[in-house]
Parts: sequence; C-alpha cells; structure tokens
Amino acid sequence: MTDTPAAFTEQDHAARMARAARDAAAAGLTGLLVTPGPDLLWLCGYRPTAVTERLTLLVLALDAEPRLLVPVLERPDAEAAPGAGALRISAWRDGQDPYAAAAGLLRPHGHYGVSDSTWALHLLGLQEALPLTTYRPLTVALPMLRAVKDEHELARLAAAGAAADAAYEEILSVRFAGRRERDVAADLDRLLREHGHSQVDFTLVGSGPNGADPHHDAGERTIGDGDMVVLDFGGLREGYGSDTTRTVHVGEPSKEERAVHDLVRSAQQAAFEAVRPGVTCQEIDRVARAVIADAGYGAYFVHRTGHGIGVTTHEPPYLVEGEEQPLVPGMCFSIEPGIYLPGRFGVRIEDIVTCTEHGGRRLNNTPHEMAIVS
Repeated sequence: MTDTPAAFTEQDHAARMARAARDAAAAGLTGLLVTPGPDLLWLCGYRPTAVTERLTLLVLALDAEPRLLVPVLERPDAEAAPGAGALRISAWRDGQDPYAAAAGLLRPHGHYGVSDSTWALHLLGLQEALPLTTYRPLTVALPMLRAVKDEHELARLAAAGAAADAAYEEILSVRFAGRRERDVAADLDRLLREHGHSQVDFTLVGSGPNGADPHHDAGERTIGDGDMVVLDFGGLREGYGSDTTRTVHVGEPSKEERAVHDLVRSAQQAAFEAVRPGVTCQEIDRVARAVIADAGYGAYFVHRTGHGIGVTTHEPPYLVEGEEQPLVPGMCFSIEPGIYLPGRFGVRIEDIVTCTEHGGRRLNNTPHEMAIVS
C-alpha cells in the first residue's frame, strides 16, 4: 500500500488563495466567490459537514484579505479547516439576510468569478442584494484555476493511479462469463476501496453491445463467452482522483476485435507521445483522432480525447477540438480514445497522464494489450 501523503498545510492553502486572487485580477475580475464544492475545498480546505440551503461563501480579491462567510452554527467547523488561519471568518445567524451580509464583503459594481457549484438560490440572492454586480462561472473565467498541480498533488494523483492499477490487476482473476455486469462492477468497487479509495465515483462495465455506449453503466446483462468488456472505473483516494479504462475479452477475440483494439491502442500511444509543454489541448485530440480516422473508424470515435483530473475526476483542461490552452508542466489529464460499433462492441483505453518539462508521464501503468479473461 502506498504511504499516506502529508496533509496540506495552512501555508499551502494561503498560497493557493493568493494565487487565485492574482489570477482573478489578471483575468479582469474584481475577485472570486466560492461556495461549497471542490473549489472551496482546494482553496481553503473547508468542506461543510452538510451542504444545505444556508449560504457559505469564500470571497477572494487581490487587494483584500480572504474572507469566509458561514452560518453561525457551522463556524466551529470552518475554524477547524486547514486553511482557516489564513482567512478571516464571519458568521450570519438564522433570521438574518445572508445576502445582505455577503454584500458587505463585495463591491457594488464588481465583476466576480463564481464557482460552478454555486446554487442558483445563492446567485439570485446576491444579484438581488447587489443588482449592479456581474458574475462569470469559474470554468469560463479561470478554467485553469486548479489545472496545474504541485508536487504534493502529483504524488496523490500518482498514488490514486497506482491503486486503480492494482484493482485492475486483481479484477483480471475474477470470473466474468455467466455473471452480470453489475456483479463485476461491485468487485471493482470493493477492490478500489481495498486499495485506499475513500470514494468510488464510477465502475462502468459494458459487455458486448453495451460496450458500444461510452457511458453505459453496469447493468443486468449477463456477460457471455466471446464478449468484449469495457472497464472504466475511478474515484478519490486521499482527496485526489483516479480514472482508468481497459478493454478485456472473454475467451479468444475475433480478428476484427483484435484489430480494433490494436487501433485504439495505437491512437492512445500516439496521443501520449505528442504530450509536451506548449502543445495545445486540441492538438492531442487531433493526433488520437487522426489515427482512428485514417483507419476508417472516425465516425465511431464520438467523444473528446480527455479531461483534466484533480480533486474531482472530471475538470479542466479538456482535450477537445477548439481548446487552444497549451499544456504546461503539472497539468494532469486523461488520454482515452475509443471506437464504438453500435450493436456490436466498443473499445476504450485510458490512462491519466501528467505533462512534464520533457513530455508526458503516465500515472497508470497496467498493460495496454488486450487481456483475456474467463
């Protein structure tokens, strides 16, 4: 089992909040408004014990100290957060207007980035309290806020990837034929938890024709001899994500099945080899897509090549046509091309990759060759 990494410190969170405030100013924003969710956890280490209709709001601006507004009954929990010492906490009581309290922390004519997880209830309340203030979602305003990981975050992502790899290696010895997809998914869930995952986000098992649906969830179909089976699974370990896909076969595959699998493997490898600083996200997508299109299967690659990963399993950057963001060292993302033949079978191969000064480094290291299961 991989060693448990050291906890993030108050200094770590202070540095994140300061960087976020600088980035917001550089993007033309007055500041950032962050409600409970992954951004709040990443910035100051605070996760409310229960997300309710009561307003919790972190306010960051370049020319002011960080402020956290919380319901008074949750103040003790907020004060115990790892980054609490780096910000000023204030509270509102039931019966008071929380948006009036929040308005006192904002500029009446400000232009703020707002975390994507903000409830409409709260955004509308802020708009009513400050009608001349404007807002932009953080994915639009600061899409790279959490995209570049430091060495401690990379260590957590590597540990999560290694745990997912261990789960895959063990699932290969499990019986597939004659069992339902959901039974194999339950095995994957158990194995991820045994290897240190505190949260399992998905265990997709698509057998035979179900594998041609990229987001088919594990269902009641009984896996049979001769089935191709797509296994896509991941979650959070020590607060950071794993996400890997391998495609296995029950018994010996046909010549076509093996050829399609080899083609996806070639596309995945080509995209990985294209990773280096300065290359745009869309170029990685183009490289993978060209391999598949040149072989005549372009119409059957129906999704983007990848997505970022960190404190959530899906986040910016996205490896897709139109995304001109260049790769920089510390970015982490999936590379997961696929081919999906409706009514027949699908193939996807996925690794988490980080960009380094010298190219890509895989955080998943199980073999890409098609595994034969029983």
